[in-house]
Amino acid sequence: MGKGARKKGPKKDSTRKPKVRDVFVGQPFEGLAAEPELIALREFVPSATARLSLKDSPDRTVTLGTVLPMAAAGFVRTDGEIFVGMQVQTRSSDISRDLGRSLLWALEAKEGDVLSVPDTTSPPEPGERLQDLLVADAELDIQLHKDFSWWLPEDADATGDIAMSLERANAAIMPTERIGPAAYWVEAGDKAHLRWVWPEQENVLLQALARLSAAGEIGLGEGSRYAGSFRAHGLLVPVWDLDPEAHAREWEEPARELGERLTAAVKSLDSEPLNATERRARDGLVGRQLTLR
Repeated sequence: MGKGARKKGPKKDSTRKPKVRDVFVGQPFEGLAAEPELIALREFVPSATARLSLKDSPDRTVTLGTVLPMAAAGFVRTDGEIFVGMQVQTRSSDISRDLGRSLLWALEAKEGDVLSVPDTTSPPEPGERLQDLLVADAELDIQLHKDFSWWLPEDADATGDIAMSLERANAAIMPTERIGPAAYWVEAGDKAHLRWVWPEQENVLLQALARLSAAGEIGLGEGSRYAGSFRAHGLLVPVWDLDPEAHAREWEEPARELGERLTAAVKSLDSEPLNATERRARDGLVGRQLTLR
């Protein structure tokens, strides 16, 4: 090679796929009326289903499930029933797009087809997110189940991998009851909790909780204690410890009354800022927060 000659570098691979920028979406279900319920189904409800209201296919029946066989993203039962799974092992930084792609796959799938994981690598395309596919103001009619028998058509028996997956999933279920909108009582061993997903933005909800805390009204009555909160997909989820000896139904009325107090506290913030005592209460609540991603 002569002096001053430029060394040629390796040829570019023209077949290499362009890198997809995975932009994190902190509030993936924003704009959907069912946002709090979707978060609950994604994060802590063990076995539940709900029919989806499709924007462009109102006559199609698609069932959203918490967990599907083998933690699949979607499948079509042998009787033609279409399912999309909320709790999957693989995700991108936009869960709404993951679920939307699984839903689009399911609408084209045949009986017996299974989508093991959602598509998390293809470049984003218009019309793929849940907000593009679902009726925005539609609520979810949540159906809780004591096991995962809904994976199978009626009178069908599980075999092979499905039977093993069904057995493991059933063994992991903690008793859960829905005692209000996005409010779930759960029995966790020798403890019981109320986990409640609220639609208000975090700062607003924290101020409202602080107002109730300063007034001694943050609990659900005797046998309850405010435990803290965690962030999940852009919303705050307050948690209360409850007397495990009390049945879930015994907390329905206290939860309704607490909901009324909390709603009133949120409204009062428009005209009455927090006072010094309430601000100190808010600082204490902030110290008991966790974040789930």
